[in-house]
Amino acid sequence: MDFELSEEQRAFQDAARAFAAGEMAPQAARWDEDKHFPRETIAAAGELGFCGLYCPEELGGLGLSRLDAALILEELATGCTSTAAFISIHNMATWMACTWGGDAVRADFCGALIRGEKLASYCLTEPNAGSDAASLSTRAERDGDHYRISGGKAFISGAGSTEVLVLMARTGAADAGARGISAFAVPADAPGISYGKNEIKLGWNSQPTRAIAFDGVQVPEAYRLGAEGEGFKIAMRGLDGGRINIAACSLGAAQAALDHSQVYVRERRQFGQPIANFQALQFKLADMATELVAARQMVRLAASKLDRDDADKAVYCAMAKRFATDIGFRVCNEALQLHGGYGYLREYPLERLLRDARVHQILEGTNEIMRVIVARRILETGATEIIR
Repeated sequence: MDFELSEEQRAFQDAARAFAAGEMAPQAARWDEDKHFPRETIAAAGELGFCGLYCPEELGGLGLSRLDAALILEELATGCTSTAAFISIHNMATWMACTWGGDAVRADFCGALIRGEKLASYCLTEPNAGSDAASLSTRAERDGDHYRISGGKAFISGAGSTEVLVLMARTGAADAGARGISAFAVPADAPGISYGKNEIKLGWNSQPTRAIAFDGVQVPEAYRLGAEGEGFKIAMRGLDGGRINIAACSLGAAQAALDHSQVYVRERRQFGQPIANFQALQFKLADMATELVAARQMVRLAASKLDRDDADKAVYCAMAKRFATDIGFRVCNEALQLHGGYGYLREYPLERLLRDARVHQILEGTNEIMRVIVARRILETGATEIIR
């Protein structure tokens, strides 16, 4: 078992770290304050291949492993967690389109998505179908060689500012559950699509979040991803990787918070000495670093399981997502505490890192649902079958 990164992985990591430090970190506070969606920066990330991290090389993607992608996304998240998280969602949706899309989807969308010239949103959640995604009610009715889509989606990242919607809709009977769902690549400006207001959120302010309404939207059959009825399976396959991605973004936020903290405690003086000399704060830093390393190793293990198509890959992705997003938020919270009142000010990045990391415990499946996934597998096979 080798925990060392290869030279190529370190090169990708270094490139992402340099991009985060040079192109993202200096602008992150302004993007947050102005609620600015930095398309120009995302396009620059696309020029480095970061918008098609694990898409096939024959389509222009980097064809990286999920472990490689996690390394890159963690570094990007140190610069701006919110923007890195959108890049992770775009990668998930783009990979789904490239993997299950036919010739028309690949010709019309994939190249531009991989290059970052077009951006994609992932459209699964509905107002009444969050954790119970299989109960979604948006319908796609066949009409000759087209489908007509009607319904609504909620909490869609990038909505109103992206060009492609990777959408799950019901093509089967209402009581068919997961078996009646199909996936589509939908042009975001198709007639019949309307967008709600940009939601006012605690964090993730550098990316818009809107509801989407579909009123008889006509979509060619050629834009369907996979076969009819495969949509839920495709959505879950996407989410396995998406959970690794968002876990990696939590690692990046925590790493940035820890980096700022170790600088601050050396500079801040109280009682005639740097507060770094106080053992209580040293213990806090030690715990933050230890928990971050543990979460990082779990994410990398889960990514490796996904790369190997391990039978328990979904369970490991769920465990990693739950653990890393909880730890990521905790480290950010402890870092803010170390900064005292200064951590609460917008002048320092701690409160933004905290706000941006908080939603990671909710999206890509809440952490409560991650526990359900793990517990069900344990009860099916026994804990020793999973953890050995």
